[in-house]
Amino acid sequence: MVVGLWGKKIGMTQIFEKDKVVPVTVIDTANWYIAQIKREEKDGYNAIQIVCLRDKYVSEYTREKFTTEWIKKPQQYFLFVREVKVSQLSEDTVVGQEFNGDSLVAGGEKVDVFGITTGKGFAGSVKRHRFGGGRASHGGKLGRKTGSLSFMRSQGRVIKGKRMPGHMGTCSRVMKHLEVVKIDNEAKAVFVKGSIPGRPGALVFVRKQGVTNG
Repeated sequence: MVVGLWGKKIGMTQIFEKDKVVPVTVIDTANWYIAQIKREEKDGYNAIQIVCLRDKYVSEYTREKFTTEWIKKPQQYFLFVREVKVSQLSEDTVVGQEFNGDSLVAGGEKVDVFGITTGKGFAGSVKRHRFGGGRASHGGKLGRKTGSLSFMRSQGRVIKGKRMPGHMGTCSRVMKHLEVVKIDNEAKAVFVKGSIPGRPGALVFVRKQGVTNG
């Protein structure tokens, strides 16, 4: 059994289900192919290495071209190279075969989605930690400043973990217990209820619940 699947976040939309509007995030699982097979006898564990083709090479794909030419130049032909662990390898699994990630999950199933949050650069304490800021009337001068840095500031020290301005975003995050609302096999897209981390076009990993990465 495959642990999960990789895909690209397209963005958020809404669909109607039983006369109710459901906010969903669309994940694109198309154009993934198997580039390497790892077996327990040789590598110590069972897994498959999958790659995502760059858009300009999708129409040129042939299995012969993939196994002889493209696989030798991964940076040129592949956008992403990732690995998925499997509990047991199938005899039908071969290099160059298309990886149908949308067939691994079903509607109504619960999944965990991993991703990298959108980078915001250097942000102040109000934006980064959602501080309320100072009052905007009666002579208030605090504005969007950080405020007090605690009692150790007089000694030239700041307590570790103090919420201050700094780098915001690009952190690994996971949204758990999300419901798979719809599977579009023709478009190879997975519709997950709610929001997931990452900007549109970012790589995300969808893990089936009850299965660990190890």
